[in-house]
Formats: sequence, C-alpha cells, structure tokens
Amino acid sequence: MTTLNIVDYMLPVEECRAASLEWKARFSDFSKLQSLIPTNYVFNISREHLEWMKRFSDYKDFCSAIGVYKERLIMILYPMNDNGDKIEVNEYPYSFLTELDRDLRLQEIQEYTVVRNAVLSKDLESTEKNANMGFPVSNTPILEQDVAVAAIERWRNEGMDWFYKECGENKGAGIFRKFYVPTADLCLDDTGLTGITCSFGLKYNDIYGKVLVTLIFISFRENLKNSEVGAETISNTYDWAKPCPPICRIPDVDVGCEF
Repeated sequence: MTTLNIVDYMLPVEECRAASLEWKARFSDFSKLQSLIPTNYVFNISREHLEWMKRFSDYKDFCSAIGVYKERLIMILYPMNDNGDKIEVNEYPYSFLTELDRDLRLQEIQEYTVVRNAVLSKDLESTEKNANMGFPVSNTPILEQDVAVAAIERWRNEGMDWFYKECGENKGAGIFRKFYVPTADLCLDDTGLTGITCSFGLKYNDIYGKVLVTLIFISFRENLKNSEVGAETISNTYDWAKPCPPICRIPDVDVGCEF
C-alpha cells in the first residue's frame, strides 16, 4: 500500500464544508455524478490517517463524509462525540477516490476443531465411533468473503444504475452524505494494521426494502499467513459503514451540511 504524507491529506474545516456542499449540489445531475465516481475506484486510508484517528479512539463512532474537492470525490474522516456531534478541530484527514494500483486480496481464515469419540465396552470391544466438527463463532463483525465480493461486484456493475434511479427521485434526496463507522471496528490499537482500503458496495436492506450503498473496509496487516513469503495480506473484510440517508441518527435526521 502506498504511504501518504498526512500533511498533504489534511483539509481545513472550511474546505471540508465546501466539499460537502459541492457533493450535495450534484445530486440531481446524473452526468456530473457519473464523471465523479468510476465504480472500480476505491478510497485508501493510510497508516498516517490511522495514527491521526487514534487520538479519538475513546469515542464510539467516526463518520466518513463524502465531498467533492478539486473536481474529485473525497472521503473525509471525522470523529463524533457521544451525542453524535462532530468533534471540532481545525482540519480533518481525507482521501481521494482513486484507481487501485494492484489487485486486492481478500483473505478469510477459519479454524475448525474436530472432536472424535470412541466408546469401549467393559469387554474392551468398540461399540461406538463418531466425529463432530466445532465451527468457529466470531465475536467481531466479519463480513463473509463471498458476501463482500458480491457487494463490490454489484456496485461495479450496477452502481451507476443506482445513481440514475436516485437522481430521478426527489432530486437525489436519497443519495448518501456520510457513512457511520463504529470506532471499535477500526482496530486502531492493532499495531500490525498498516492501512485500509474502502470500496463502495451495494446490498439489499430488508428493513428499508431497497438496495443501499455501503462502504466495505478491507484491512491490511503485516505478518499474516500468505503463500508468498514476506507479502502483505488482508486480515479481514468488514461491513462497517451505514449510509445516511436513510440510516441517519440524531442530530443528522434532517441531513444538513456535514460541517
């Protein structure tokens, strides 16, 4: 993963506000949205971005706000306090939507325990043999690899269709402004975490009865199992981000300007 100079990827709050408003201004114009969002592009969160975010790791939630800066789509990261309000600082880290510079490898490792039972009678004769496999239970919000791949591929193939539909309905009022990301899921205390790649995905939501856009975060860690010695691999894929709208919390119910 390319290392970025965090100094070059911090945006003053005034420019964050302008970028957020510019994104909102394009909702009703499909041609402008289409030129901004190649569906095979991603956001990259560098180690430097993650180091900045560690300063706010005690707070429950981060937001990934979407904006337009220098005629390119950006993701702006900002922490929220326990009331859901943005924590005010002078500048925030941001990342451009950009083309991948290499293939993404999704690695999902599951370990199983096989329990074998044998019963001998009093005469030392075998009377019963069986084997049971214990399946792992995850205590982290791991998104199954096949589901992640399917959501990303659906975005690549149908993302522009989704925007076209949303642009024609209420002038794009249903298009996402931000995504909520639980801070705990960012694994900021993991010393092996070197960066995160974020891809848009499309998933059907049973509660809202419609297809919603999500951000799928793919984390990169050092020293994981890999067939290529010394190569950097992916530890897990997560479906962390909930789009607003429609999944908006107080004080974002009316979805005003993000900054």
